[in-house]
Amino acid sequence: MTGSGSQWVLLTYKIPREPSTGRISIWRKLERLGVARLGDGLVALPADARTREQFDWIAEEIGELNGSATVWLAAPANAAQERTIATSMREARVLEYQAVIDQARAAAKATPGERTRIATRLRAELRRITRRDYFPPAERETAQQAVRALTQTADKPALEGAE
Repeated sequence: MTGSGSQWVLLTYKIPREPSTGRISIWRKLERLGVARLGDGLVALPADARTREQFDWIAEEIGELNGSATVWLAAPANAAQERTIATSMREARVLEYQAVIDQARAAAKATPGERTRIATRLRAELRRITRRDYFPPAERETAQQAVRALTQTADKPALEGAE
């Protein structure tokens, strides 16, 4: 998706401070989408039908909270700016994938039942991360492999001396 001329969908918004529950709800939805935060009240995602629709829904919800929101389609002025945004989004996913890798490896010492529960939870977490992973890092495949390995050993006795 990176490269000059690619489009991004931007959401510029302002939400009243009170009640805070609406503002927090919007913030959580934006986090689940994996937005790039470009400034106060300005977020971006690579443009496609899904991301545009998501921003349209969030903009509507912001309006219902007596806030204001506008959805824009835009392109960064140059490829370097776009790479910077993509890199920051990729780095955020790296941290999330690394947490999954660490948890899957640590679960090798758990009992079979615990490994099964952890593997189920980590598969769901991988799905959530993948939905907001627009610029997949190498850690994505490593996390998938770690969860597959955990799933395969879920019914086996805990590894002796596993690290």
